Amino acid sequence: MSDLAAVETEVQGYRQRLDSLLLYRNVLQAPPGQAFLALLAALDSAERAPILKTYGAWFRALAAENMSWGQHLLQQIAYAENPFTIAAQRLDYADLPAALVQAAGHDLDQLQAVYRLSGDQISGWVQAIAHLLEPPLAWATEPAAAPTLPLSMAAPWANAVADLAQHYRHHGAGLFAQYRAFTWHGGALQGIAAPDPIRLDQLTAYDHPRQQLLQNTLALLKGYPALNVLLYGSRGSGKSSLVKALVNEYAPQGLRLVEVSKADLPALPQIVGDLKSRPQKFIIFVDDLSFEEDDDTFKALKVVLEGSTTARPANVVVYATSNRRHLVREYFSDRPRPSDQDEVQSWDTLQEKLSFSDRFGLTLTFEAADQPTYLAIVHHLAHQANIPLAEADLTARALQWATRHNGRSGRSARQFIDWLTAEIDLSPKER
Repeated sequence: MSDLAAVETEVQGYRQRLDSLLLYRNVLQAPPGQAFLALLAALDSAERAPILKTYGAWFRALAAENMSWGQHLLQQIAYAENPFTIAAQRLDYADLPAALVQAAGHDLDQLQAVYRLSGDQISGWVQAIAHLLEPPLAWATEPAAAPTLPLSMAAPWANAVADLAQHYRHHGAGLFAQYRAFTWHGGALQGIAAPDPIRLDQLTAYDHPRQQLLQNTLALLKGYPALNVLLYGSRGSGKSSLVKALVNEYAPQGLRLVEVSKADLPALPQIVGDLKSRPQKFIIFVDDLSFEEDDDTFKALKVVLEGSTTARPANVVVYATSNRRHLVREYFSDRPRPSDQDEVQSWDTLQEKLSFSDRFGLTLTFEAADQPTYLAIVHHLAHQANIPLAEADLTARALQWATRHNGRSGRSARQFIDWLTAEIDLSPKER
């Protein structure tokens, strides 16, 4: 057999391996995988122009991710969602159907062979089949951090199905393994690639409500009954930051956040239905929640808070922030008078509005920051940012900032420290 015939046979073999995938076909759905399939098809056709174009597309797809081909495959295996990875999250390995385990082993065997392909080897295929004088440049990059998978490069992957099932059971699969924060958009959950990085140790003051929310979140993570929570209080007091910081802190333990806007509240029952069978724990986060008098959107949230004929999932809680204690705007004209004839049970209607916030099991109050609280936050943030100012100077400038800008609040303190950090870094000789 000639060298060219051997290369063509080798290409056909790898194409057949990928065509035979039973469960893990979706690892090829990302741009590098699609480009690789197109490249194999072009190589199999032996037409020069398509080969060069598809090789370029594959090169660009890997360059865009700044990953090697092997790193990309490992990432796709870690996040793959298929019947095996879904069942592995819900069932013990011994209870998985034998055919499902065998199919997973078969696919891992094929993928391991494809994983071992080097950029130089694929470049050599292109040179041989396209009859090039020189091989095209092979994509190469420094080793990047890849998902930790129980797959040894030396041992057969097909023998690691049990360990891989345990990995999915612990870390999840699909979007919920890849992201820690989500938003609901266009009728589907979408991962947030760069969520707010705020951490718990960056927050200070409001110790009592913070501790209560932390305790409730730990109860959720440990499988105890957890309460829906309303975080009520002054603007800029750090209510939203606290919720986001919890997810950043406990994401390794399976905590996830799904942010839902007020406009999307009617989709809450669908969202909860999608989450209830997942192994992770979820905070449905509704920020700046309030309703107008003629707004019926709150009824969808009411169903989720109170439950319906279906029990509320134990892995889902609702955390909402609001500047209104009763959430629904109330007017004096809402209050029933003896002369009102419009609705016999008008007092019941008013009570339904005012008691809506009571449907949260826990209400945490964040009072407006007084001067000592504001300064405590400023000094805490300044210490973390290594601000080289004397305490008296920092205090004076912080009070001046509050007077001239947005008043005393945690948000104002953060804005002051951000401004001061930039000012000091941009004027090092003057400080």
